[in-house]
Amino acid sequence: MTDSARRVRQYWRLQLLGWGLYGVFGVVAYSMFSRSFSLSIVLIQLVVAATLVGISHGLRYLIRRFDWVQRPLLSVLWRLLLTNLLLAVLSQVVIWAVILLLIIPLLQPNGKPQGWGEFAGYALNVNFVLWLWAAVYFGLQYLRRYRQAEVDKWKLAAAVREAEMQTLKAQINPHFLFNGLNNIRALIGEDPARARTMLSHLSELLRYAIQLNRTEQVPLHRELAVVRDYLQLESLQLEERLHYAIEVPADCLNVAVPPMLVQVLVENAIKHGIAPRPDGGAVRVQAACTGAGLQLTVTNTGCLEPAATTPRPDGTGTGLRNAAERLRLLFGEQASLQLEQTTPDLVTARLHLPVEPVSLLHH
Repeated sequence: MTDSARRVRQYWRLQLLGWGLYGVFGVVAYSMFSRSFSLSIVLIQLVVAATLVGISHGLRYLIRRFDWVQRPLLSVLWRLLLTNLLLAVLSQVVIWAVILLLIIPLLQPNGKPQGWGEFAGYALNVNFVLWLWAAVYFGLQYLRRYRQAEVDKWKLAAAVREAEMQTLKAQINPHFLFNGLNNIRALIGEDPARARTMLSHLSELLRYAIQLNRTEQVPLHRELAVVRDYLQLESLQLEERLHYAIEVPADCLNVAVPPMLVQVLVENAIKHGIAPRPDGGAVRVQAACTGAGLQLTVTNTGCLEPAATTPRPDGTGTGLRNAAERLRLLFGEQASLQLEQTTPDLVTARLHLPVEPVSLLHH
C-alpha cells in the first residue's frame, strides 16, 4: 500500500470515528434532556453525523484544492470564517430537509418542525464544530509536513554524505591520487615550480572534498575554484587532449550551489566525453543569472551514451543521479538538471537553480 493510500484510509477512519462519536453523543444528550428515547432520535442524529461527514469532506476538498495549508495564517482564517459559516447553513438545510420530508412523515406524523431560532442555533453549533474539525485537520497537516521536512532533511544529509563518498571514490580514489602524484613526481625534475603548483591543486581538491559534509551550499566562485583545480590535475594526465574554458559573469559568482555539483558535471564531461576520444576535446562551463535564476551549462566534446547517466554494477555512473536527488531535496521543483546531445559532437548538461546569495543562507 502506498503512503498516499495509507493516509486516505487513515483520514476516512478518523472521519467516521469522529463524527460517529459526535452522533452517539447527540443521542445520549438529547435522551437525557428530553428524558425519552426513540428511533426518530437515532435517525436524526444519524442524518446529522452523515451530513457533517459530507460537509467536512467538502471543506477538506477546498483546503486541498486551493492549497490553504501553504497560505499565511490570516489568509486561512478569513477563508475558514466564510466557508465554515456557509457550510454550517448548508448542513442545516440538508438536515432539516431530510427531517421534514422523511423522518416526520414516517415516524412523527403529528410532529412539527422547529422554528428559525433553533435553525440558527444549530447552524452556530455546527459552525463551532467545523472550526474544531479544521483546527485538528490543519494541526495534523502541519505535523505531517514538519515530519516530512525532517525526513527530507535527513535524506539530504544522507545524499550529501553519499555524494561525498561517490566523489571521493570516483574523483579522488587511490587510482586518481596515484596518477596525480605520479605525474607530479615526474614534474619535480623537469619543472619544480609547476609540480608545486599541481600539488597545491591536489591539496585544495582534497580539502574541499573532505569538508563536503559541513555545509549544504557554497558560493559558486568557491565551487569554480575547485573545478579549476580538478581541470588542472586532469590536464596533467590528458595533456594537449584537454582544452577548457570557464565563462561565468561576476554577478553569478555569489549564487549558492550545492558543493561538488558543478564538479560532478565537469568530471562527467571528461570521463565520458573527453577521455575516451583519441583526439580529446574541450569542456566549457558557462553561466548566466536572470530573474528566473542561475542558468549554468557544461558543454563537452563527445556523444551521449547510456553509461554517462545510468548507474552500473560497479557503482560508477551515479554522479548525475545523486546530483539530481540533491537538487530535488534542496530546491524541489525550482531546480532542474538535464543532459542532452545538442549537436552530433557536443553534449550539454543544463543546470537551473533559484538565485539565492550565500550571505542569506543558514549554515
